[in-house]
Amino acid sequence: MPYTPEAPLGSYIDHTNLRPNATAGDIEKLCAEAIEHQLFAVCLNGCWVQHAWNHLADTDISIATVVGFPLGASDSDSKRYETEVAVDNGANEIDMVMNLGRFIDGDHRYIVREIRDIIEAADDRRVKVIIETGYFSDEQIVTACKLAVEAEAHFVKTSTGFGPGGATVSHVQSMRETVGQRAGVKASGGIRDRETALAMIEAGATRIGTSYGVTIAGG
Repeated sequence: MPYTPEAPLGSYIDHTNLRPNATAGDIEKLCAEAIEHQLFAVCLNGCWVQHAWNHLADTDISIATVVGFPLGASDSDSKRYETEVAVDNGANEIDMVMNLGRFIDGDHRYIVREIRDIIEAADDRRVKVIIETGYFSDEQIVTACKLAVEAEAHFVKTSTGFGPGGATVSHVQSMRETVGQRAGVKASGGIRDRETALAMIEAGATRIGTSYGVTIAGG
């Protein structure tokens, strides 16, 4: 979906603060910036969901939080519980990290089942599957996207921002080609300027995860 002036760049952006040392003040700043610059969502750690809801409940800004973050290696039941708590606290979207080791082992049934379990727990909220593309070959990325679509995830997402590498245009193109119109594509990891964000959108991204949302939206 190419960028057009009719769709403001801010409407693509998940304004993100996933730092482990983020404070209440940092989250309040994140929310205020999202409101001021009309960004699509904020994305933050689970302990801050309710705090963000207190600041955004009367706005159209979506609240996204992460599950199984950043490793993806927690038990599926733990991920489900994280999701349920996040929903209870006001989350609109869940960005879950795929179990990377199980995927490498070829346990595709586990991957699909876990994603479906999170979707069920999310109770009609959008679920994005973080593939952590920096660990995988092009072929593996395609396979992971197919599994996410099979599980009926709403988005596939490139990276946590804590793994090796980040979003690349070629990976986003491949992910878009694989999922077609069956899912959104979120490019995340290392996107710090408007030019890079536009390149990701041109490649097929429908959402941009970045802690530089103000810089990007402001041009």
